[in-house]
Formats: sequence, structure tokens, C-alpha cells
Amino acid sequence: MGFKNPFSEVQLTYVIKDTKKRGLFADIRKDLIATAGELIGTIMFLLFTLGSIQTVKGYQAMGQSTGQDQATTSSPSAEAALALVAFFYSAFAFGMGLFATSTIFYRFTGSIFNPSVTLALFLIGAIRPVRFVLVSAAQMLGSIIACAILVGLSPMELDVGVELQNGTSRTRGLFIEAFSTAALILSVLMLAAEKHLLTPFAPLGFGFTLFIIVLYAAPFTGGAVNTARAFGPACFSGFPDYHWIYWLGPTLGSLLATGTYICLKMVHYWKITPGQDSTGETADSGTVEVSQRGSDRLHGDGRQRSSYSTPQDSVNNLV
Repeated sequence: MGFKNPFSEVQLTYVIKDTKKRGLFADIRKDLIATAGELIGTIMFLLFTLGSIQTVKGYQAMGQSTGQDQATTSSPSAEAALALVAFFYSAFAFGMGLFATSTIFYRFTGSIFNPSVTLALFLIGAIRPVRFVLVSAAQMLGSIIACAILVGLSPMELDVGVELQNGTSRTRGLFIEAFSTAALILSVLMLAAEKHLLTPFAPLGFGFTLFIIVLYAAPFTGGAVNTARAFGPACFSGFPDYHWIYWLGPTLGSLLATGTYICLKMVHYWKITPGQDSTGETADSGTVEVSQRGSDRLHGDGRQRSSYSTPQDSVNNLV
């Protein structure tokens, strides 16, 4: 009587049984694409998290230069500690603010609130040219109105603008804004433009993404990642001579995120690790195919659904 492997009947989530493919490198193309995705994802993750730690270390170093011996001083000064708390507070406010407002408006407008995100959605065909122009103008105007309301309500002079800080050059500031904006927009494209089981929770993803981005970028550029966010306050506080980086940087970030998204669609990223958003109840519902234009899904019964007509919070329509 031979030995029977007790795990031989277990079907793993990421394994698709294909008797026609044999050998160690049978899926090398998918493996290489998955590797590239992990590389980009790891760089993005560590860029913002380690960047935030770098900020903390910088302010700790400032606190140690208080005239005391560095060997016996490890805590930052009150001023540096207050600055760190302020950056954390700002990042938390932006992250939770985006989450809250996105939750409210998600089924209504898609919760864009950012001309650079609007540009990306236009480039992938999610919104039409007329809506792109109108929504972008509304976002810029909304920023001005919000600042005007703050001026009327606040007893202090308006001081919510963004500026280069801590010796950040214009070139560095430009690319910080570009890469930060690209990360935010990529989260929007992958969580909202792509329809899957996590789509109803997209506002939460937007909020946390913006939180970690602002936590990193705020000490250097103010962490705008949004032309409207920089433009509105500048209308009241004045425009610095480098204000253009808050237009060009987010625009470059939008193009970068859109290009990354298109590349992922071209290589059929959803086939690299199939079943990632499966609940187990839909694994046998049919073959899922996604078109190049969007997340059109072709089910086993031959029905096809377009991602741009699917309800924002729909889960049942996707399975």
C-alpha cells in the first residue's frame, strides 16, 4: 500500500492546473511580469515609508543640536517634536478627509477632487472630454471657495499654502510632487477604475494612500499632490515664483500613473495571480476576460459588462 500525500487534493489559490504546461519555466512570462510588479510596488512602499522615517531622523538631529552632548541626548527639542506632530496631524487630516469625503461622493461623482486624477481618468477613457474640462474647472473653483470660507471663519490669517521647505530644490520638489501624485493616482485607477471586489472600499484605500504620501512629502514640498490644493490657497496668500512645480509635478505624475496602468492592462495583470479577489464562491463561475479599454468581464454564460457602466459599489454584478 503506497503513501498518499494528504495535500494532493488541495487546490491552492494561485495555482492553475494545466496539463499542457510542464516544466519549471512554463509560466516564465507571467513570473517576470509579477516580479516587475513586486519591484515597483516595493520601491513605492519603501519610498514613502522610509522617507517619513528620514524626516523623523532629520528633526531628531535638529533636536540634538541644542548645545548638549550628542552622546547623552537622544530626544528631539520641543520645537522639532512639535513640527513632527504637525506633519503627522496634517497627513492624518488629509488622509481621513479624503476618506470621509470620498465615502460621501463616491457613488455620485467618483470622488475625484483632483485635476490630475481627472486627467488620468480622461486618458484611460473613463470620462469624456466635456466632463474632464468641467470637472477640472469645478475642482479649481472649489479650492478657491473653500479657502474663501476659511478666511471668513478663521480668526487667524490664512496659512494653508504649500511651499518648498528644508532646503528642497525646485528640481527635487518637482519630482517629489510627480512621484507622490503618481502613487495616489495609481491607487485610484487600480481600486476604482478597475472593478473588483475591493472597489466598494476604494475610498479607504485613497485615504490611506494620501496619508502616507503627505506624511513623506509635507516636510519638503508641503505635500500638495493636487494642483487645486496648491492653487486655492495661493490665490489668497500669493504665488511663489516656483508655483509652477505644483502644476507640472502632478501632471507628470498623472502621465506616469496612466502609463503604468496601461502597461499593466497590456500584459493582462489580472492573469498573473488569478483569484486574488475571489471569495471562493465565484471561482467556477466562468472565465474572466478583461478588455484593453477597461475591466469588461466576459462570464461563462457569454454576458459582457463594461467597467464604466458598473455601479461604483457593485459586488454582486461582478461575480
